[in-house]
Amino acid sequence: MHPWHDYPIDEASVAQWFPAIVEVPMGSKNKYELDKVSGLLRLDRVLYSAVVYPANYGFVPRTYCDDGDPLDVLVFGQEAVLPLTVVDVRAIGVMQMRDEKGIDDKLLAVAIGDPAFADYRDFRELPKHVIREMRRFFQDYKVLEGKEVVVDEPLGPDDGLRILREAIAAYKNRQR
Repeated sequence: MHPWHDYPIDEASVAQWFPAIVEVPMGSKNKYELDKVSGLLRLDRVLYSAVVYPANYGFVPRTYCDDGDPLDVLVFGQEAVLPLTVVDVRAIGVMQMRDEKGIDDKLLAVAIGDPAFADYRDFRELPKHVIREMRRFFQDYKVLEGKEVVVDEPLGPDDGLRILREAIAAYKNRQR
């Protein structure tokens, strides 16, 4: 089973929940990335900066974005989640950023099976410091590689769902 192409997503339920596949556990300096051919994880790099991922990081299956990858997702929860684990999540916003490859949306989501995060519906309900840490991470994580990243203010859950639906539609169109 290829996690990007074969794991199902129910379009009718994405406003309530959808699957996310974790690539990088919260607290890691290792940047794992899905190998598009095999579906295995590849160690892309160890982060050059003295930062760690502030949330579990992965992708939404059966989505496609302008960068040629599935839609990225940050999954907020209490614990680090093992790579290639499927987590049921709910969108609470989106953070748009630009790096050397162009626009790179990061869907913000909460693990609905985590009682400490399951009730959040909007990223603005999270502690302000959690959002500051997330933005700072993406501003800093490529600096020592000599790459610039511009991070915009996060947008709310409606924008997150719009971007998710667009990425699902783009995947379907690409498969034809």
